Amino acid sequence: MDNIEKRDLELPYISDGAVMEEQKVCRRILQRLNMMDRSDFDGIAKVVKELLGKSDGAFINPPFYCDYGSHIQVGKNFFANYNCTIIDVATVTIGDNCQLAPNVAIYTAGHPIHPQSRNSLYEYGIKVTIGDNVWIGGNTVILPGVHIGDNVVIGAGSVVTKDIPSWTMAAGNPCKVIRKITEEDKGYYYKDRKFDQETWREIMALEEK
Repeated sequence: MDNIEKRDLELPYISDGAVMEEQKVCRRILQRLNMMDRSDFDGIAKVVKELLGKSDGAFINPPFYCDYGSHIQVGKNFFANYNCTIIDVATVTIGDNCQLAPNVAIYTAGHPIHPQSRNSLYEYGIKVTIGDNVWIGGNTVILPGVHIGDNVVIGAGSVVTKDIPSWTMAAGNPCKVIRKITEEDKGYYYKDRKFDQETWREIMALEEK
């Protein structure tokens, strides 16, 4: 079994020449993406499509960093804001209508704790899964093996070390559930501020479609 096969099975592997050749393909695409005219929205979207492969309405504000791109699977209407980093040694699966605020980092890669094992150059990747309708706040770090459910909000500055259940708001270091998200939250856009009537009608009309 070669190191690419080991990596893809979430087994310890070494980043040998074959592994780095795969990363070179990604780095060439990222070089184009991160050097593009920031006002060329159509051009950026086209390169994002090339990087991620199958995607529907995905957009990333450069700069963006990842190892492979092909290991990132996103649903409809994915958006990542400036300076996002996804270390996609293992698969990162992200559902529909997900938003990543600036400086979000998703890590699937890790190294052994003991120095002798770590100095062997063996590393690993464990997949990360994020459900539908998830908003990840700025400067959040998501660690290997984490599963975030549907309809979740992660507060800014969080370090997500464990799974987060659906329909919750969570924050902190380590990230913990603060409360459930309920129907009562629907009418508010910020803390105790309610939508105005015109905007609320537009939101309700979208729900009916």
